[in-house]
Amino acid sequence: MKLLLIRHGESEADLLHVHEGRADFSLTENGRWQVHKLAAFLKENYKIDKLYSSTLKRAAETAGIIGEALNLDVELRGELMEHNNGALAGLKYDEVEERYPAPEGGYKMHECVPEGETEIEFRARIEGAFSRILADNGYGTLAIVSHGGAISRMMQAFFRLPFNVEHYVLTGDTGIHLLEDRGTQRIVHFMNSTEHLRR
Repeated sequence: MKLLLIRHGESEADLLHVHEGRADFSLTENGRWQVHKLAAFLKENYKIDKLYSSTLKRAAETAGIIGEALNLDVELRGELMEHNNGALAGLKYDEVEERYPAPEGGYKMHECVPEGETEIEFRARIEGAFSRILADNGYGTLAIVSHGGAISRMMQAFFRLPFNVEHYVLTGDTGIHLLEDRGTQRIVHFMNSTEHLRR
């Protein structure tokens, strides 16, 4: 089974310079252009059998454009949403520093911002969602449209890394990671490809 992990296109939060997370911003005009380029690239290069997406607007809009181009229904799953950053969602960065300064050394894995979720809770949620998707599909090619933080946790789950190992994967707007599960082997074909934006 092959897995395409895809980050949404540019969102309005990027232009406003605010914390996004659970704040539900739509794609920008540029973001929609990025996604149309992505959809054309996927149609030309992959036969995708199932398409999943986070329910947040920026991901759902991205998946909707892909689904329309590939004639695929989108299965929306709330558990694929980005990290719940609680009270920080939608606030400007300088406002967060003033109102909710992080503790010295940052938040520990069992700590979180007000009204948010801990790193442990985030990882458990994403890993559960990812595992259920894999269990429901034993073959073919799947695409999951989600968010930068969520994709990092899916990669951690894919390689069965322990919770106390913090590896982060950077993913650009509409960046694609191609993974493959061969049963006894788990393979990375490429990471964070945005070549479709240069075509």
